[in-house]
Amino acid sequence: MSAKTQRTREICALAPIVPVLVVDDAAHAHPLAEALVAGGLPALEVTLRTPAALDAIRAMAQVPGGVVGAGTLVTPDDVRAAKEAGAQFGVSPGGTDALIAACEAEGLPLLPGAATATEAMRLLEQGYDMLKFFPAEASGGAPALKAIGAPLPQITFCPTGGVSTANARDYLSLPNVICAGGSWVAPKQMVAQGDWAGIEALAREAAALMD
Repeated sequence: MSAKTQRTREICALAPIVPVLVVDDAAHAHPLAEALVAGGLPALEVTLRTPAALDAIRAMAQVPGGVVGAGTLVTPDDVRAAKEAGAQFGVSPGGTDALIAACEAEGLPLLPGAATATEAMRLLEQGYDMLKFFPAEASGGAPALKAIGAPLPQITFCPTGGVSTANARDYLSLPNVICAGGSWVAPKQMVAQGDWAGIEALAREAAALMD
């Protein structure tokens, strides 16, 4: 196990599903995080896709028991902004040299993305053996990830992108998968309506996927 990914691996092992969150209104962030943590999903990925994302990370970082990360990290500026907002880990769709250097400079544990064996091997050369498999379904799904795992058993993955209740177990049953990223545990409509009890229930179902 690489020292560079030890903390990322620990975070990924907290629960079978890491919620992938697109937060439009920072006012929803704190109760949303509380609901997900109460449901058994402590590791939370807030994607940097909305103007409210950094404020959402700041709010979620205050929730006891939660481990909040920033997703969709693309540039070194993204990394610095996420760390300043209180992110405890970062997630990226890929893994460029500049992004990796920025995360290491900021001390931000990174889950970099790979979709091919070559991308995974390149990240492994840089000391990263815990990766995001993205976009999971579009890249061949669980069969593709199983095939990649055969010659690269030293790499473990968090598949994200098209993962749902219908296929999550297919991924989680693979020996090279620790967890999966999914957005279904926080449906946009439920968040908008403030249905935190409903979201907690979805989180409980997702947390039980490894049982």
